[in-house]
Amino acid sequence: MSNTAENRTVDWLFGSSTTAPTLPLKMALVTAAGSDAAAGTEVTGGSYVRKNISVAAAVNGAVANSADLIFTGMPACTVVGWEIWDSAGTPVRWSYGPFDASKTVAAGDEFKVAAGAWTFSAS
Repeated sequence: MSNTAENRTVDWLFGSSTTAPTLPLKMALVTAAGSDAAAGTEVTGGSYVRKNISVAAAVNGAVANSADLIFTGMPACTVVGWEIWDSAGTPVRWSYGPFDASKTVAAGDEFKVAAGAWTFSAS
């Protein structure tokens, strides 16, 4: 999780805040990985836009995307990872991570994250 998400989660857990993400949550694709403190380099160009992500209730502390996420009209790039952002007026980055393998796409290609292929767990 990002530093912001970690702080908000701990504040919530210990009752000092009820801050929750502004829905819907959106998946962004990155060409360079971020860190707890800094966002990665998000894909730009083509018809790329962040996609709404939906998940079912957590099981054993984990969730997975419940529908395909299809990014169409991609620019030429190599996608290395993902980030989850909320929809606040100034969006907050909640989580980030790598895909199992990087994928190079050509201009106009589609990038697909199949239902159930992305997971997030808390431990």
